[in-house]
Amino acid sequence: QVQLVESGGGLVQGGGSLRLSCGASRRFFSSNVMGWYRQFPGKQRELVADISSGGSANYADSVKGRFTISRDNAKNTVYLQMNSLKPEDTAVYYCKISDLVLHRDYWGQGTQVTVSS
Repeated sequence: QVQLVESGGGLVQGGGSLRLSCGASRRFFSSNVMGWYRQFPGKQRELVADISSGGSANYADSVKGRFTISRDNAKNTVYLQMNSLKPEDTAVYYCKISDLVLHRDYWGQGTQVTVSS
């Protein structure tokens, strides 16, 4: 079983920055996608950004130009650098790793990001 541990959430003023990290308990040798999702109260989780094992990144329109996703395969870790944060970015952020060979998804426990106005 794979465990994902997230860190880096917290409270920040609008315009500020946070960096989220998500480490996996084991290395993935097969093709996979690492991603960050967020969930607003009463809403379904939505994709924020994801990145393939080859390094190709994809972003939600609402975060393009402000957020940057990256990964360190040697450390089994995915990062989300969030700049120019807005109050509407306030949500619980979850990381996910999708193993494309085994067709399995693994989720982190979530970390709260709160942006004050």
